[in-house]
Amino acid sequence: MNRTKIKEILLKGETGQEVLVKGWVRTKRGSKNVNFITLNDGSTIHNLQIVADTQVFGEEFLKDINTSTSLSVTGELVSSQGSGQNVELAAKTIQIYGKSDPDKYPIQPKKHSLEFLRENAHLRFRTNTFSAIFRIRHAMAYAIHDYFNSKGFVYLHTPIITASDAEGAGQMFRVTTLDASNPPRNEEGKVDFTEDFFGKPTNLTVSGQLEGELGATALGEIYTFGPTFRAENSNTSRHLAEFWMIEPEMAFYELTDNMDLAEDFLKSLIRYALDNCLDDLKFLASRLKEEEKGKPADQQSMDLIEKLKFVAENDFVRLTYTEAIEILRNSNYYKKKKFQFPVDWGIDLQSEHERYLVEKHFKKPVILIDYPKDIKAFYMKQNEDGKTVAAMDVLFPQIGEIIGGSQREENLDKLVRRMEEMHIPVEEMGWFLDTRRYGTVPHSGFGLGFERFILFVTGMGNIRDVIAFPRTPKNAEF
Repeated sequence: MNRTKIKEILLKGETGQEVLVKGWVRTKRGSKNVNFITLNDGSTIHNLQIVADTQVFGEEFLKDINTSTSLSVTGELVSSQGSGQNVELAAKTIQIYGKSDPDKYPIQPKKHSLEFLRENAHLRFRTNTFSAIFRIRHAMAYAIHDYFNSKGFVYLHTPIITASDAEGAGQMFRVTTLDASNPPRNEEGKVDFTEDFFGKPTNLTVSGQLEGELGATALGEIYTFGPTFRAENSNTSRHLAEFWMIEPEMAFYELTDNMDLAEDFLKSLIRYALDNCLDDLKFLASRLKEEEKGKPADQQSMDLIEKLKFVAENDFVRLTYTEAIEILRNSNYYKKKKFQFPVDWGIDLQSEHERYLVEKHFKKPVILIDYPKDIKAFYMKQNEDGKTVAAMDVLFPQIGEIIGGSQREENLDKLVRRMEEMHIPVEEMGWFLDTRRYGTVPHSGFGLGFERFILFVTGMGNIRDVIAFPRTPKNAEF
C-alpha cells in the first residue's frame, strides 16, 4: 500500500478507505480500552487522530509510543467522534520506526519560549509554529521563482566569493586559505595576499547586484536569489550574518518602472500566501493574538491576515523623501516629541519614521523616492538637483523598509566621479564600468531581504525565527 499524506486525507475527508500514514507523534492519551494518538507528517499544520485499541496492540507496546515517536500506521478512515476533525484513523497495524524518550526529549507538548526553541533549533521544526513558518517560507521561495519566470526574467547565479564590496560598507567576511597563525608577509610586513588561493583579498558577498547588472545589460531582465553575508556585530532581532536576498536587475527600466515592478511583485507574493498558506497563516495569526493579549490595545499588532490583505488590496502611496520629511516635521508625533530619533533633511529615516508614514499618516504601504545622495550607495542615478539620487524604498506596516532599490547611474563620467568621491577603487571596478562604456542604457533594480519579508508574512518578531539555522554574533550552531 502506498503512503498517503495527512494533508490529502484531511482535505478529502472521505471515510471507509484503507490508508497507510507515516509521521511523528504529537500527543498520546488514553485509557485501558483505547489510545488516541495525534500524528503529524509535516504536510499540514493539522494532525490526524489515530485510534488504537488497547486490546489489539497491548499496553506494553503502546507504552513505547510517546511524543516524537515515529510511526507507520495502516487502518480505515472513519467519521470522528470528537471535535476538531471530520475523520480519524482506526488503526489495524502500527509499526514503530523510532522511539523517543519522554523524559529526555526537549520539545514537550507544552508552550516553550522562542529563545528556548532557538537553542534547540535542530528540533524546533517539529513544533506547530515552526512547521508553519517553514512551509510558508518554501511557498514564498516557489512563488518568487514562478513570478519572475512568468515575466520572462532569467535566474542568474552570482558569485558567493567576491573581491568587490557592492555596498562600500567594509563589514565583510574574509575568505582565505592562508595560515591565520603565520600568514606570508610582503616587504612592508603586511599579509601577502598574492600567496592566497585567489591571489588577492576575497570575501563572502554582501550583494549580487553589481554582477546582476552585467547580466541585465545583455539578457534584459535577470534576478538573483541567493545567500549574502554581513559581518556586522549587531545582536538585534532584525540582523543576521547570513541571509538570503532577491535582487532583480532590469535594462531599460527607469525609476517609475522599478516602482511598478516592486509593487506588483510584493502584492503577487502576498496573494499567493493568502491563497496557498491560509491554514498556516490562521494558526500564526491566532498565536500572535494569544502572545499579545496582555498588551494595551494600541500596542497590539494588526491581525496577521488583515495586515496581508491591507498590503495586497491597497495601491502604494508614492512620494519624495523631501515630502516625507515635511510630513514628519508637521506631525503631532514630532511636535509632541514622540519620535526617539531626530527628523531633519539628510537623515537616514529610522523604522519609527517609516512606520508613522505607513500606519498613521497614509494608512497604506508607501514608496519613498529621491533620497539625499550622501546616505545612498555610489551606483544610484544622480538627479539633476545635484543633491538627491533616484532611489526608492518600499515601506510596510509594522516593519518599515521591506525593499530598497534605485535607478542605476548609467553615465560613465558621473559614476566615476561619484566612485572617486566615495573612495571606491575605480581601476579594480573596470569590469563593472564596462557596462557604461559599451552600450550603456537606463537600468534599475532592487533588493528584497527574504527573511525580512518572511518576518512580515508570518508575523514573527525576531528574524532568527524565520531562517532554519540563524548565524549571528557568537552563534554558528548546527
